[in-house]
Amino acid sequence: MNQPPLLRVQHLCAWYGAAQVLHGVDLQVGRGEVVALMGRNGAGKSSTMKSLIGMGPRRTGAISFIGHDLSRCKPHEPARLGLGFVPEDRRIFTDLTVLENLEVGRQAARRWPDGTAAPQWSVERVFALFPALAALRHRRGAHMSGGEQQMLCIARTLMGQPFMLLLDEPTEGVAPIIMDQLAHMVLSLKAQGVSVLLSEQNLPFAARVCDRAYVLEKGVVRFQGSMQALHADTAAWHAFLGL
Repeated sequence: MNQPPLLRVQHLCAWYGAAQVLHGVDLQVGRGEVVALMGRNGAGKSSTMKSLIGMGPRRTGAISFIGHDLSRCKPHEPARLGLGFVPEDRRIFTDLTVLENLEVGRQAARRWPDGTAAPQWSVERVFALFPALAALRHRRGAHMSGGEQQMLCIARTLMGQPFMLLLDEPTEGVAPIIMDQLAHMVLSLKAQGVSVLLSEQNLPFAARVCDRAYVLEKGVVRFQGSMQALHADTAAWHAFLGL
């Protein structure tokens, strides 16, 4: 990478009680880069995501985001710095409409450390990215499908004007047509300079949108390299992804 990484994680370890779930995870994500964090269920993908924003497990190690130390952060602090998190369980406000959910997530526009403007997200822009949401703008979250809720959760996070998104299992349980829309969304964000760390088990989806990949097995990084290299490595598929 020519520029310093946007996110740098060094020797991240994490525990739930006495059980250690992450063992010295190192990873980094550059500006405008899409990186996959892959592995079977229970490999440590979601634990890594939650550790980055101060949710869930006890942790040690170094986490740096745009030069800010997140090693001891509380969950609201990364969001204020422009690190957006889209959880696996979505967590939209089911009693609020689409528009109301988007307004809840709204934050002020941001600038990169060099002073240049970061991508700015408005209701109109997220509706352009997810046209299906525009038609549902007055629908309450409780009356939306799983795929529609996933789109809303991502759109709400974009309203926080993130420099980078953490997407935890975005394709799980959604229809193929929604996967296509999610792939378009990720590639559009990349084209605009937004970085993405994508926790995913779906190799074809990851291969479609990601530049590089890290593969976890029992909380240990077993593979790191280009997405192209992983896609071509059938031994790694069988060993670490169960494909």
